[in-house]
Amino acid sequence: MLVLNCSIKLQMLEKMLMWSFPESLKVYGAVMNINRGNPFRKEVVVDKWPDFKAVITRRQRESEMDDLDHYTNAHAVFYKELQAYKELLENTNTINWGQIFQIQGLQDGICEVSRTVALTMDVDVKTSSFRTVIHSDPDTLPDIRFQMDPKLTVSYLDISHASLLNETWSRGGNPRCQRYLANLICCFPSVCILDDKGCPLSWSLTDQFATMIHGYTLPEHRRKGYSRLVATALAKKLHSQGFPAQGNVLETNTPSVTMLKSMNAQFLPCSFIRMIHTPFHLLSKPRL
Repeated sequence: MLVLNCSIKLQMLEKMLMWSFPESLKVYGAVMNINRGNPFRKEVVVDKWPDFKAVITRRQRESEMDDLDHYTNAHAVFYKELQAYKELLENTNTINWGQIFQIQGLQDGICEVSRTVALTMDVDVKTSSFRTVIHSDPDTLPDIRFQMDPKLTVSYLDISHASLLNETWSRGGNPRCQRYLANLICCFPSVCILDDKGCPLSWSLTDQFATMIHGYTLPEHRRKGYSRLVATALAKKLHSQGFPAQGNVLETNTPSVTMLKSMNAQFLPCSFIRMIHTPFHLLSKPRL
């Protein structure tokens, strides 16, 4: 394995990953963030260079880590050859198998390999799958101008909003998630609608893989077009900064699927896969 810490090589990798869209999107987003200041302190591991067959992004080893924080301990993966990815994953210098962590990617093979390797490491694996969408052309995004209550303001999230986001996110509801969301708010683009007291009533933000996440509107403010406005504004903001505007949605989330179709989003053939890895000895420990 090889840690890429040369800025020239990382810029080369970013361009090389573009040749493998859409399967490389998660790694591509992480590498873009690394090349633009690396606010989330990530690094890249490859099996070899420059003719790599597998690549994994991970938290910098010198960064402070919480072994129970799978939100921050997240890896994006992309492979050209499945065996090369398996060998990279088996290398204990690549992955810290003693902590709870997640792997994200857009290739079916990551499930097969993760489960196979996890068995040998005494690690439990739980998998979630989502539809992947991308707004590939900013010119196809809808016109979002409409008459909005003058008391409301289109703005961006503030760290003080992390508690509300934590309470409303299906993956949240705990202190680790709240810290993670606060970090995302500080590091990456977001869009929200604020009421006259400065409280968010609709929002979306971007994660460490340049993915649009946690699109949410408070129940009492739904069916007013706010979610569509926020999602469109964030997608345009990401495009203006050179990022692909990508996201994930559950197949069963009919309102969100309908909204994304109204935004001319492209539903990709590959599914987004998230795998939570938990060492057996940590399964019974509280994850507060």
